[in-house]
Order: sequence, then C-alpha cells, then structure tokens
Amino acid sequence: MEARFHIGYPGFTLDAELILPASGITALFGPSGSGKTTILRCMAGLERSPEGFLSVADETWQDERRGIFLPTHKRPLGLVFQEASLFSHLSVRGNLQYGMKRTGHAEDETFEAMLDLLDIRALAGRMPDGLSGGERQRVAIARALLTRPRLLLMDEPLAALDLKRKLEILPYLEKLHDELSIPVIYISHSLDEVTRFADRLVLIENGRIAANGPLTEILARPDLSAAFAGEAGAVLETTVVAHEASGITQLKFPGGQIYIAGNAHAPGSRLRCRIKASDVSLALRKHTDTSILNLLPATVLAVADADTPGHALAQLRLGDEGPLLLARITEHSRRALAVAPGLSVIAQVKSVAILR
Repeated sequence: MEARFHIGYPGFTLDAELILPASGITALFGPSGSGKTTILRCMAGLERSPEGFLSVADETWQDERRGIFLPTHKRPLGLVFQEASLFSHLSVRGNLQYGMKRTGHAEDETFEAMLDLLDIRALAGRMPDGLSGGERQRVAIARALLTRPRLLLMDEPLAALDLKRKLEILPYLEKLHDELSIPVIYISHSLDEVTRFADRLVLIENGRIAANGPLTEILARPDLSAAFAGEAGAVLETTVVAHEASGITQLKFPGGQIYIAGNAHAPGSRLRCRIKASDVSLALRKHTDTSILNLLPATVLAVADADTPGHALAQLRLGDEGPLLLARITEHSRRALAVAPGLSVIAQVKSVAILR
C-alpha cells in the first residue's frame, strides 16, 4: 500500500508519504490536530489532495497526475468511526445485511463467521437502541467487514466508550489482528490501545510523518520519547510457559524469559506485554537479595536525553539477539554507572509493573 497526500490549509499543511504492508494493523498516532484523521479521510476519498496518490493491493485509487480519483462509494473499503452510526430502524441482522447488499453479497459462510468472530450472534435480533456502546461498535465493525473491503479504516473507534466498554471490545480487536488478511489503518490517542494489537506505528507531528516502522522498534527509540508524553516504553511478544502456584506466570521471548502477575491465558498462548521505561532500572551486576523477579541481562545500544530535565533514556538489547527495551534513569545514575553504548547491564523489572 502506497500513499502520498499534500494539502494546504490556513495555518496547517499536510505533507505525508507512506509505504505500508499489504496486511496487518497500522496505527496512526500523534496529538490532536497533527493530521491523522485528514490522512484517513484522504484514503477514504472524503478529502481530495490536489497532488494525491493512493494504491491499495496493486490497484490505483487516486493518481492526480493521471487524472484518477475513485469516489468513496467506488473504493472497496470499510469505515468505522467513533460513533457506530447504525440504522435505528433496522435490527442488528438488518444492519449487517444492508452492508452486504451494497456490495451485491448475500448471507453466506462469511456472514456466519463474522457473527462468531465478533460474538454478536445473540444480538442479531435486537435493535440498536438496546445495545451497549461496545456492542454497537462490534456490530459496526462487522458491518464494515461484511462489505469485503480491501482496506479497513478505523478512526478512534473506542473514543466514545467508557473504560469498561473499552476493555470489553479490546479482545475483539485483538482477534481481528489474528484473523484479518487486509490492511487496517487505526487512529487512536491511546498508547494502551495501539500497543495491544498494532503491528506498525506511524508517528505524525504537525502534518508530517515523524517515524514509520514496526511497533516494537518505534516505541523503543529513545529519541522519540517526547511523542509519548512520559509513556515511553517497549513491547515484548511472548509465549505463556506456565502458571506457578505462587500466583505468577512465566513467559518466554526470543533469548529470555520474564515473570508477570498471574493471568488466565493457557500455556502456549501468545501474549503481548508492555513495559514502561519508568519501570526499568539498571544494575551492573545481578543481585540475589531483591524482590524484583525479572533480572534481564542486556546491552546498552543508545542513550539519549529524556523528555524531562535530569533524566535519560537507555535503549537496551535483551540477551544477544533479543527484543529491545527502554530504561528511564536519572542523569546522576547515567554518570555514576557510566551508562553508554556497549555497556553490559542487568535490566530490573518488577513483575507487577508489566502491562498486558
């Protein structure tokens, strides 16, 4: 997928160029007014860039130099916004059928599979005004997918939900990550959301692309910490090994293992864990007289000033070829331990500090 958009507004200019994978979830992340929604609207054909270009699955949807511009209704895409916007006079099944009829499809195995994927089979006969916010959004996602799009665009689909409803729908978004074979563009202000299921992170600042790459690499870049407003950290892709009687769970990742507070995932399950830089401390040798369970051998790759005075961020490589980690330390500790690229350290992480 390739996109180029340039639009000038009074006081703001969008100048974005993107090359993205043909599948997986790409999160557009940045502050309000940075241009995230404008990019999505350009992809949808709702906003027209005078010199724009968009190619999806080897099909050109826009190329202004060649006079090509497919209007929104001719683009095979699905749209999900903050509000579900279901038809109030139609049942859940009626809303889903409407989406399919627009593309000439009838109920089939795909329809049945979508009811199960988003767990809405029991809702099929109900009316939208009898659904919770999370249920309405699950129906809206199903309706968008039943049009069999080649691209799914999601503009802050959880922003209108309270915390309880967000937690209700997040597992279904994780399922979509595993099941969908089309590219998904997901806009969110919440780092907690995107770290749960995004594969790729595009950081947008003042209408321009500040960074674009795999989520695990972008999050662990110390030079980008200011973009995450004190929430800088890293994500580990792990596998559940075992649950211990003491109430902790053992996870493994390439080149090592960690312990977290106990959870219900079965051994063998994949689990994505987020570790904030502020929850990682450094030592020059492994200590045994400590309550910290995760003492991870690592090598310092880079060090940069943090987004707050007197602090520094150290980028670490766990083991020899393991994942990246970030550690926020004081400038005093940086000097006292002589933290610099190439230094071998022990990264110390409390098990209760690891988010998932």
